[in-house]
Amino acid sequence: MTAVHLVAGAFLVAHGLVHGIYAGQARRLFEVAPGATWPDGSWALSRLLGDPVVRACVAGAFAAVAVAFAVAGVALVLRAPWWGPVAAAAAVVSAGVLLLAWDGRPRDLALQGAYALALDAAIVVLALLFRWAPVDG
Repeated sequence: MTAVHLVAGAFLVAHGLVHGIYAGQARRLFEVAPGATWPDGSWALSRLLGDPVVRACVAGAFAAVAVAFAVAGVALVLRAPWWGPVAAAAAVVSAGVLLLAWDGRPRDLALQGAYALALDAAIVVLALLFRWAPVDG
């Protein structure tokens, strides 16, 4: 194990933990910020499904994404060659959920996952760059 593997793996696990926090926010177990109502008011899903169903779906998806990022992070530290596809798939699902759960307004973007979208994109690019193989070093 190298420092690069450890840092990158820890980052993936931490990114997963943040998704777990947002799963808790979606289920209303706690608020990530006072008055936070995300994912209520989803531009794509709320009128069709209703906010309670959207919250349950987002919470379930983000719980699965959290686990996938944690597994990918541990796999990277252990230099398992399949860390990349797992991390990339988690990032794609995360980005899709964030885009669908967004309320459509350019406010509170940090609370709605704007930074997570950027990190998800970087994870996909890096996983592709390393061609699904562990980082050498």
